[in-house]
Amino acid sequence: MTYVSGLALLLVLGVAGMLFGRRALMLTQLVRLGKPLQRFDDVPQRVRNQAVVVLGQKKLFQRLGPGLIHALIFWGFLILFPTIIMALIGAVSKGSTLPWLGHQGWFALLVDLFVVLVLVGVISAFWIRKVQRPERFKGSHLGEADLILGLIAMIVLTLLLWHAALIATGLNEWPASWSPVSNAIAQVFGEGTWAEVRERIFVWAHVLLVVGFMAYLPHSKHLHIATAAINVWFGRTRRRGRLEPLDFTVEDESEMRFGAATIADMTWKQMIDTMSCTECGRCQDVCPAYQTGKELSPKLLIMGLRDQLFAEGPNLLAASKGGNAFEPSALVPNAVSDDVVWDCVTCGACVQECPVAIEHVDHIVDLRRHLVMVEGRFPSDGETMLRDVERSQNPWGKPQTERADWTEGLEVRVLQPGEPAPDVLYWVGCAASYDERAKTTAQSTAKLLQAAGVDFAVLGPRESCTGDPARLMGNEYTFQSFAEQNVATMNEAGVTKIVASCPHCFNTLANEYPDFGGNYEVVHHTELLAELLQEGRLAPVAGTEEITYHDSCYLARHNDVISAPREIVSRVGKPLEMARSGKRGFCCGAGGAHMWMEERGNQINEERAREAAETGAGTLAVACPFCTIMLDDGVKQNGSEMRVADVATLLAEALEPRDGATT
Repeated sequence: MTYVSGLALLLVLGVAGMLFGRRALMLTQLVRLGKPLQRFDDVPQRVRNQAVVVLGQKKLFQRLGPGLIHALIFWGFLILFPTIIMALIGAVSKGSTLPWLGHQGWFALLVDLFVVLVLVGVISAFWIRKVQRPERFKGSHLGEADLILGLIAMIVLTLLLWHAALIATGLNEWPASWSPVSNAIAQVFGEGTWAEVRERIFVWAHVLLVVGFMAYLPHSKHLHIATAAINVWFGRTRRRGRLEPLDFTVEDESEMRFGAATIADMTWKQMIDTMSCTECGRCQDVCPAYQTGKELSPKLLIMGLRDQLFAEGPNLLAASKGGNAFEPSALVPNAVSDDVVWDCVTCGACVQECPVAIEHVDHIVDLRRHLVMVEGRFPSDGETMLRDVERSQNPWGKPQTERADWTEGLEVRVLQPGEPAPDVLYWVGCAASYDERAKTTAQSTAKLLQAAGVDFAVLGPRESCTGDPARLMGNEYTFQSFAEQNVATMNEAGVTKIVASCPHCFNTLANEYPDFGGNYEVVHHTELLAELLQEGRLAPVAGTEEITYHDSCYLARHNDVISAPREIVSRVGKPLEMARSGKRGFCCGAGGAHMWMEERGNQINEERAREAAETGAGTLAVACPFCTIMLDDGVKQNGSEMRVADVATLLAEALEPRDGATT
């Protein structure tokens, strides 16, 4: 009987292994065809991510209820993994088990406990999907998810019943008293021949379910069970606001990449991204575009790319091995529509929420890069912005000679060629240089730095657009031209430290300019002002006005600057938090070059302005010139009288003049 069982098990494992291995090999070879990407550094942080994000399920716990459900199932399978080996041994040799561990009562207790917890998790997941039916599951493969949950339930149930049958037949190698649930079921089973038959039925049912599950996994939409940990390992570990630059210096033009036109243009990480999507819809639930009725769903974007990758991947592999010629179809509009690509505000809420390190923004920008630089296909209002950036060095289309006009009457030093560099270079940005509402931020910041005795200067006409709007629009070539030009200017001037008022400029200078030789200490103006407050170099008069603060996406979510602006608000008024704040805040609608593009349907800025008004605050504080403009418009469109002002302006208004300095 043992011989026959052994042969049967080898046959089952062989068939399952072939099904699993053949599919896994195809997927591995497909990923190896992906375009290169450097994600092999920073091993200590990658190890920490495995411990915290994968094992600790940290990002899933951003939603406590669903996170706990998933954690119970995940942790349960980690604890129960040795029982798979025990079952394989037991299927061949009745009553045999793993040495030592199979005899431990404490482990048997853990098995009973986690079987129950996994079942609780599965039942809770079914309740959420079938009774609560949250919007975030719209578009997901719910039928297949139900199948997976059913298989998980059957796997742990057969394990429990097998253990009960072992106890009923006296074949258990551990003290039965340590297995209260299994032991209770064993008492119902009773002894005798049927108990032995049941033991064989349950152990083989358990083995077949486990092996069948593993064979099915790489063919299913739940491939993430195998790839999620891999994707987290290769996730971005530093400079989250940084986009991967394109290399325009390669000698072989056929190897030059202009974004993603087809699956053949995707990086290997982007391919693993698509395979790792859990279809949980957390990204969809927080996306400002989706929440205001746009076509974009980050989840459906990744699912669409995955479907095309799986549909055309085998043909691409065959072609790469010297088979028939194969030309993959365009990702836009076949996998996703043009509107989906242009709806994105690059706020990063999807990336923040994703439990498996999918980088949705990188996918969007790569799709835009091809549409803009190769096909010249993009919104007409975006074309105006790009033209102004290229001709006037700013997206407002204003002359460079007017860039320092905001300094009139402030005695701000404009750094000239050959002059000694200041302690701090104030990077004003295009918005604060040209937009009347945003200019107030620059003027207030300058007054505060002067009041605190900070040695600073501005570049004036020598400061150009950082190129960020062009890059997010998809024109990588224009961005890199501006990056190289600005880096050359600042390096020649001997700049070492920069303070920026615009979070987009801040992100670009700090996270993206190092790729082009621009290595500086970059701080946001709220960080420097908060530091000056703590040092006592600024002494505002505390007010009683209620103020709610809006987190800029490129400040809080992309760069972790959360406490500094709140420090300023708390010094000048009474802070009130909005429902969505910090890293889980809601975009103003300006990101992703949408500052210069007409928004379809419901307006994101109006939605955010309504949320601010619901706090009852009289002032909406911001720390970004784009947010100033967008939210001021949103407040007016909502008919509210709420004031929108940068935290620097609020601080300057509350400052007590010291030593004759004016504010």
